[in-house]
Formats: sequence, C-alpha cells, structure tokens
Amino acid sequence: MIDKLLLVPAWHADKAAMTVSYTLKVANARFGGFSKLLFRWKGSIYKLLYKEFLVFILLYATLSVTYRHFLNEKQKHLFSKVSQYCNRSTDLIPLSFVLGFYVTLIVNRWWAQYTSIPLPDQLMCVISSNVHGKDDKGRILRRTLIRYANLSSVLILRSVSIRVLKRFPTMDHLVDAGFMTQDERKMFESLHSDFNKYWIPCVWFTNLAAQARRDGRIRDDVALRLLMDELNLYRSKCSMLFHYDWISIPLVYTQVVTIAVYSFFAFCVIGRQFLQPLDPEQAGDLDMYVPLPTLLQFFFYAGWLKVAEQIINPFGEDDDDFETNKLIDRNLQVSLLSVDDMYQNLPPTGKDKYWNESTAQPPYTMATMAETLKPSFMGSTFDMRMSDDPEQNQQIDASPNMTRIQTPLLNRFLTAAASPAVSLKNFGKGSRIHHQLLRARAEGTFSSSSPSFHRREDPESVGRIEEETEDEESRLSVTPTSDSYLGVSYKPKNTGINRKELPHITVMEASDDSISITDQPSG
Repeated sequence: MIDKLLLVPAWHADKAAMTVSYTLKVANARFGGFSKLLFRWKGSIYKLLYKEFLVFILLYATLSVTYRHFLNEKQKHLFSKVSQYCNRSTDLIPLSFVLGFYVTLIVNRWWAQYTSIPLPDQLMCVISSNVHGKDDKGRILRRTLIRYANLSSVLILRSVSIRVLKRFPTMDHLVDAGFMTQDERKMFESLHSDFNKYWIPCVWFTNLAAQARRDGRIRDDVALRLLMDELNLYRSKCSMLFHYDWISIPLVYTQVVTIAVYSFFAFCVIGRQFLQPLDPEQAGDLDMYVPLPTLLQFFFYAGWLKVAEQIINPFGEDDDDFETNKLIDRNLQVSLLSVDDMYQNLPPTGKDKYWNESTAQPPYTMATMAETLKPSFMGSTFDMRMSDDPEQNQQIDASPNMTRIQTPLLNRFLTAAASPAVSLKNFGKGSRIHHQLLRARAEGTFSSSSPSFHRREDPESVGRIEEETEDEESRLSVTPTSDSYLGVSYKPKNTGINRKELPHITVMEASDDSISITDQPSG
C-alpha cells in the first residue's frame, strides 16, 4: 500500500519552495527601485552566502587576534613579510575574467534548459483539430494521445528533477496519478533496455495515430504528417533535457573557477591584515581592524560563484529552481481540457462590434487616456524635412547616355571598366597624359564634341601633344581598348622601333566624336 504522505498534492509540497518572482516590483523604473529588493531574504544572496561569509570573517579575525596578541616582534616581522607577499600574489590571479566567463556560460545554459522543457500546447491544438469523433471512442482516442505525450514528459522529468522524483518515486505512483494504466505499466516494464525508456509513450502515440488514420479518425495524410511533426518536436525537447542532464559543463572548468576563488581569498585572509610598520620610525597604515573593502570583495566574487552554483542545475530544490511539479499539473490539466471539453465546442459567431466601422478603435480607461495623445510611430524618416529646392526633388530618368560629371583621376581608375592596359607602370604614365590633356583643354585646343568634357572648347580647334616616353615603357605592348572617359582608341606600338627613337602621339578630332591616337617614329 502506498504511503498516504506521498500522495500529498504538489501545490502543498512546493509551497515553501516556489520560484521567487519580483517582476512586478521592477515594472517601472523609479528612484531606489532595486534598493527595495535588498531587504528580501528568500532567494537572496544573503541566504545563499552567509555561511561562507561567516567562515571568512572568522578566519580573518583569528589571524588578526593571533598577530596582535600572541606573536613576538620577530614573529610579527616574519608575518608582515608573508602578508605583503600574499597581498602581491592576489594580483596574479585573473579572477574577474575566469569567473565572469564561467557565470555567463552557466546563465546561457540555464535559460536553454528552461526552453527545452516540453509543453503540450501546440500538440494539443493539432490533436483537437485533426482527430475527429464526438463519440466515446473519439474522446478516448484524443485523451489517450495527449496522455501519452504527458507521460513521456513526466518520465524524463523524473530522470532529471529531484522534485518530480520525490513526487513519483515508483511507477505505481504514476499509475495512481492517472498518467498510465496497469496494462501500460506491464507493457512498459516488459520492454527491457539499458537506457532511459522515456521515448516508449511517444512510440505508442505514433502507433495509435496510424491506427486512427486507418479508421478515418484522421481524415488525410497531411493531418497525420502535421501531428507527427508536432510529436517529434515535443520528443526532441524531452531528449534535450536528457542530454543537458547527461552532458555537464566540463568538470575541469568548474574546478578551475572554484580553485581561483578560494585561493584568491585564502591569500586575502593573510595579505589583507592590518600590519604594524617594519621600521618603527615609518608611519604605518590606518588600522581599521575590519577590512571593509575585502569583505565587499568577498561578497561580490564569492556571491558570483554561488549564483553559478545555484543555477548550474535548475532541477533541484533551491529557491530559484524550476517548479517542475507545477508544470506537470498545468500541462495535464490544460491539455485534457483542450482535446476533450473544448473539442468542437465553439461559441456562437456573429458580427463583431466594429462591423460597420472602417477603423477599429478599442476604448481606453481614464488611467490610460494619455496614451491616445501620442502619435503613432510611422518610421524613423517619417518626420524628416526634405529640401525645398525644386531642382533637388525633380525626377530624372537614369540613362547610360547621360553626360558624366568629371571625377578625380583616382576615382576614374577605380570605377572604370577593367582593362589589361592598366598597370602600375601605366598608372603614372596615364596621370601625366591626363594633366597634359587638361592643359590643352584650357588652351582651347579640344573640340566640344569630345564626350569626355563639358563641351566648352572651340569646335574647330585641333591639339597636338608630344610626350617623351621612357625606354622601359616603350617596350610595353598596349592592348587595343577603348577608354570610357576620353573616348579615344589606342593602337599597339611597333615593337621594332629603335630604342633611341621617340614616338609622337597625335590627338586629332574624328568625325564620329572620338579621338584617335597614332604613333609615328621621329626622324
């Protein structure tokens, strides 16, 4: 016979260990908002740390009294040197970096475990909408499906949560709680496996859904596929809880952080003592007896470590651990209500209140009336003032034949089409030609028909440009290409030109608005 004490409702068993919630207290930012939270005991850092804090104070006080009253001058001198050495050694321990990174990892893992707790909300909606039948067989089918899902979550929570295991220590407790029948228990125990068997109810779910599809309770394969997808998502969360419980943060990392904190304050117990000066003529530091900065440092760093210790496994019985028993009660009640009482139980439909209104505007209370005076957010650029100049707002069509605005030489090379004639050596040469062309333009020797300029030159003028090239440049072969800015075509140089002969580059106006360049050997 099961002990009646074990059948106490979960709300009574967890009454003294509910999660501490203070969200309402910090809903609005105000003066000293967080300071009011400092006087709470349950779930506080004082409750978590006071034992270690008292031990640290006791050790410090013991050494301080021993140093002041039980050591002779020679021993005090030696203790002072040891204390100074320990105080310098505290700077060698990277406590903030190691502890901060560790706590960040723990907090991320803590929240990920909470999001992995399986909730049947999506699955129960799919069951209610796709498993049909108002008769007893249809009700039994829907309730059994959702009960299998809840049974799977309870089995995995028994494996990871101390609270749930205390509530359901044996399979008999699950039978008495209504999560499984005696026949299901016998079948469950008859399946032997060396691993956790939380997945067995999920397999029962799939077999029962397939039978419902054959019987026509599930009307098409699309609905069956949707049901299977939701079940797989539910089962994957159960699996994630199991793996989070199985694979912990590496033990060496936890050991390193713990040793770093304990060794740091072991040095502080000795190194932060108030000492008498070694030289009697030297003025000593102020003797405060109580090392207040050191105590605050212990409170911060050791408290940080205790936070990580509390939430590294949120399925225990600490004040801020997850209320898994409450989740089990909620999931079972809500899911059964959804698939049974709410199955095709719809309120009457009709025209809503805003049927004849183009813009729906729900009413406000007097407490929230001020919110109606605020304009709706339309976008960050909605209220930006534009220029009043009509030329700036005039629309133009983007065309590749539009006259380009003259840009600096460097931008012209960067934005122009890639050409094999452009190289590091030709870059300097091209810049010299550019300056000479600009000088010829200023003298009025280029035609306005040239597409590379602003058509302000004399239309009948022809310019001639001569340039001396270096010996190494004369040996370069130029690939025929078309310059997109000057509108000129280059012909390859004669490779048989004598090294002492200098080429003449002639720029003449062409009838097709282009400039041709030919090389003529001098002499």
